[in-house]
Amino acid sequence: MAFAQLRQQTQAVARLQRSLERGRLGHAYLFSGPRLAELEVLATALAAALNCENPPQRSAAGLGLDSCDRCRPCRQVAEGVYPDVVWVRPEMKSRATSIDQVRALLQTIHLKPTASAWKVGVVVAADRLTLAAANAFLKTLEEPPEDSILLLLSTEPERMLETVRSRCLRITLASAGEVTVDRDLEVWVREFVATALEGNRSLLSRYRLLSRLLDRLSALREQVEKETTASSPLARHTDVEPDLRDRWAEELKAAIEAEYRRRRIEVLVALQYWLRDLWLATLGAQELRWTYSDLAEKTRTIARRLTPASARRNLTVIEQTQQLLHTNVQEALALEVGLLKLEL
Repeated sequence: MAFAQLRQQTQAVARLQRSLERGRLGHAYLFSGPRLAELEVLATALAAALNCENPPQRSAAGLGLDSCDRCRPCRQVAEGVYPDVVWVRPEMKSRATSIDQVRALLQTIHLKPTASAWKVGVVVAADRLTLAAANAFLKTLEEPPEDSILLLLSTEPERMLETVRSRCLRITLASAGEVTVDRDLEVWVREFVATALEGNRSLLSRYRLLSRLLDRLSALREQVEKETTASSPLARHTDVEPDLRDRWAEELKAAIEAEYRRRRIEVLVALQYWLRDLWLATLGAQELRWTYSDLAEKTRTIARRLTPASARRNLTVIEQTQQLLHTNVQEALALEVGLLKLEL
């Protein structure tokens, strides 16, 4: 993936290319934004530019300003198998990045490059570093070896240690200024609202809403497993050493879990936007301020059952549920408790 292809992230790309052109690339960057996949694409593009054999343009310092996207290093970086670009992802069981993983990364970073002039370490979901792992990073972040760069990727940088964040140059990927919900999620929200409208605030009605949510998440996990497996090195390389295959398999499990958790947040946020509309309806606010103005009639009907205080409590419940899901609590239990507390 070349910088030239990242047309929606022109500001982030321009900042990195200015640093490359001046020969003043930072030793550690924190890439943040709403989607982890986009952060990985930007990290891949930078790693490819640093290791490309035939960059379309070089700086006076000899650094490539972009990648050709065709040479062997470019292809291997894109496939995640280039020896001097090391990726670290949260472990499957703990859903966290351990101190042993960080130590292995730092050991590799301190070795001389084997195939190029640069060593690149990429920490995916850096907000999932354990406290010990984050602290182990500090010295290297402050005094990295020459011709190495560390890229920390996070959709929730506020969850990271300030001592880690402060040692990194921050690049935030652009996002839309207005609230937007994926078309597929909009359809699901309409189905959820229709189910809520049919209910009578009984326990059975809330279990029907829970069933809607769990069905959606079950289908989502299947989709994530299919898509992530198809893009894994395991799907492209069959003749590899058993140890490498095992490592890729573990990384695939962790990648599936991380991507599922990210998309699960999107589902809950889409629901949260409607609960906000419901609260605004209890206050008599106009549809112009709503996310789902096309659901105005149904939303107002449900709002008549509630007070502004109870509608506001719904927002608190969904926020607490999202926070709870960041812990090791069982997903189904957390969602059941949250949905049963909603007043609809």
